[in-house]
Amino acid sequence: MAIFGAFLSDSYLGRFRVIALGSISSLLGMILLWLTSMVPEAKPIPCDSSLNICESPTLGQFAFLLFSLGLMSIGAGCIRPCSIAFGADQLVQKDNPEKTEVILQTYFNWYYASIGISTILALTVIVYIQDHMGWQVGFAVPVILMFLSTLFFFLGNSFYVKVKASTSLFTGFARVFVAAWKNRHLDLALQPTNSDGFYYHSKDSQLAGPSDKLRCLNKACIIRDPEEDLKPDGSASKPWELCSVDQVENLKSLIRIIPIWSTGIIIYVTLTQTSITVLQARNMDRHVTSNFEIPAGSFSLFTIATLTIWVAFYDRVVVPILAKYTGKPNGISSTVRMGIGLLLSCVAMAVGAIVENFRRENSIEEGFLISALWLVPQFCLIGLAEAFNAIGQIEFYYSQLPKSMASIAVAFFTLGTAFSSLLGGFIISVVDSVTRSGDTNESWVSKDPNKGHYDYYYWFLTFLSVLNFLYFVACCWFYGPYEERITRVSHERDELKEGLLKKSRDLPSCSSA
Repeated sequence: MAIFGAFLSDSYLGRFRVIALGSISSLLGMILLWLTSMVPEAKPIPCDSSLNICESPTLGQFAFLLFSLGLMSIGAGCIRPCSIAFGADQLVQKDNPEKTEVILQTYFNWYYASIGISTILALTVIVYIQDHMGWQVGFAVPVILMFLSTLFFFLGNSFYVKVKASTSLFTGFARVFVAAWKNRHLDLALQPTNSDGFYYHSKDSQLAGPSDKLRCLNKACIIRDPEEDLKPDGSASKPWELCSVDQVENLKSLIRIIPIWSTGIIIYVTLTQTSITVLQARNMDRHVTSNFEIPAGSFSLFTIATLTIWVAFYDRVVVPILAKYTGKPNGISSTVRMGIGLLLSCVAMAVGAIVENFRRENSIEEGFLISALWLVPQFCLIGLAEAFNAIGQIEFYYSQLPKSMASIAVAFFTLGTAFSSLLGGFIISVVDSVTRSGDTNESWVSKDPNKGHYDYYYWFLTFLSVLNFLYFVACCWFYGPYEERITRVSHERDELKEGLLKKSRDLPSCSSA
């Protein structure tokens, strides 16, 4: 859904309208979900504890529930990719790009920290209310919060910077492929490098010419015959045969980040092994005091708390120190942050393997449970890895993709996490099938940690993480240092374009060249 919301935002409606649509959809979905706890006709009859009989929900009740969840999913798909980009739109200072870069990094850091804080509140306060006050009050609290969020969003309508949506991006990408294919016989060696007279530019373009990477796509923006290819107003007469330099570079940017984006899938496979850690915690001593026991599913709070605290500390303390020594306003680049996160994920999985081996030996050989607090270092390392890699990914996509694709840049991150969930389930299924023993019919990821070998599974994830890091280094090497290619195009290009239209017969065409 995030990709759909991002596409709708960047191509048609704009970020403000998509967020507004998502807010209303989420609010309606939450209200309907709230009604399932209050309206008797919207929920099945309560179970009879004396007879141990429970009636299944009717088709209408089930459809009502799915409809409410569907509205919430649509809302999340609209809000998540657009809210970060919409906030960044308010902070961009076109006349001071260096200051904008620093402001945006701080903004991304604190945005992610706010997500951590809200998650902690949801897993503690909201869950406590639902457990002790019932579902009616428990669902009412999110409804009230979402209503206030939507209300405040609309109240600020007159103060927002609203970036207009571009034309359909995916249609533009298709046109580039088609135009490059139709012009495949053109010889790029005959085209002057970055010559405005031979490359088609859209109005208000800031690119002097196409880059040298993926040069085969440059054929899509070559002007073969100005008299035939251009209209009197300077626009392309055949959009499926001649594309602008901006369209070509937008597609190149998207293609070039895909290998680096793929490295984010594996790291989230390793960082989201919640089912394994819950089973581990259940087989450990979770008592902090004699009267308080940490729930097995609550250890993920250590990850979220570490992430939130580190992001704040990194932004306020670490970045100024790094900036002083590196001379860069952001301290280190987004790719370096991503790489540090990948390395920390390797360490986290290795620590998990060592702790699980220690737990298993003590449980089987000694017959006692070790403290579940041994899991805390692993969860803290996972929090640090996510803080470095996730925010680094968002910064990287936002900086490398054109601002007209800002929502899609953020959606790329959420798309990676979605793929990681699917891949993680697939990996567990494969490991369970391959490592299942014929005698005991137990695998490494058995439901009983003492019969399985979670330590072996963690070492396998460590191996995958190391390979993923090496793959990331190779991707960064091929990607190369980011070169800022945006340059101000002078009025001479417009004058030259007009001259080409008037004197096209005097200029040699590409075919004759």
